[in-house]
Amino acid sequence: MSVELNHTIVHARDNRESAEFLAHILDLEVGTEWGPFVLVATANGVTLDFATIPAESIVMQHYAFLVSEEEFDAALARIRAAGITYWADPHGKQPGEINHHHGGRGVYFMDPAGHGMEIITRPYDSHA
Repeated sequence: MSVELNHTIVHARDNRESAEFLAHILDLEVGTEWGPFVLVATANGVTLDFATIPAESIVMQHYAFLVSEEEFDAALARIRAAGITYWADPHGKQPGEINHHHGGRGVYFMDPAGHGMEIITRPYDSHA
């Protein structure tokens, strides 16, 4: 068996709020609660298991999602419609813009717990 990422735990102030936020942006389904977790599954079978913890214990993490061009357009439209601030860069120096790295498009935004989210249409090692 080859090694694959199966799931990761994402700390949140409110597990349901964060799961629903990401699922809405990426047009995914929120899974049922499993113990203290609310799950969101990606197309490649990896689940993000959102867990509520005290806000002061949350350490910012970065999560990047590879999407199609059509999915990018739809996600960006949902980001804009919700009034979510987004950037072309991870440092927040290019607000309201997207990037065109690696022959694709990308955008950064924050989730309700303060994690840095990114959607890209081409992997970083791609060449146009």
